[in-house]
Amino acid sequence: MGCDVAAAVAADVDELSGVAAQTFPLACPASVSAADVAAFIDENLSAHRFADYLADPDRLVLTARDDGRMVGYAMLIQGVPDDDDVHRAVTPRPAIELSKMYVLPGSHGAGVSAALMSAVFSAARELRAHVVWLGVNQQNARAQRFYLKHGFTISGTKTFRLGEATENDYVMVCPV
Repeated sequence: MGCDVAAAVAADVDELSGVAAQTFPLACPASVSAADVAAFIDENLSAHRFADYLADPDRLVLTARDDGRMVGYAMLIQGVPDDDDVHRAVTPRPAIELSKMYVLPGSHGAGVSAALMSAVFSAARELRAHVVWLGVNQQNARAQRFYLKHGFTISGTKTFRLGEATENDYVMVCPV
């Protein structure tokens, strides 16, 4: 399967929201309640929120399409948030966060994630970043293997609030 990766546009927000709603739960540990997952999706992955993300000059949303159908997406955010754990783990600057990267289950193993990652690194270089960093749930071994395969290393830990639960993430970095 070949896929096309491009910057998202305003017309993509509904499809982005749909892909996000299908894929976000896949990255959550089984211990997270369905209600907390649904609340996160409603609050952070709606079409309205994606419209906000596309309007933010510090964000870049990339889409992956197969035969015109969106099968995945990635979101980059320039910088490092005001989080002591992340500041300790991500020391090179400028840095870009790979905030989200998800692919529909039917496209897993088909090269979509690799194509998105290639586009992420290309965009990071264009934005003159020294590193790409991300947070990945410590229980998400599949994602960790993928990131390690693409040159990321674990540089620290941070927490991620998901509803009432506090999830533990690894902070991973990769020079670009």
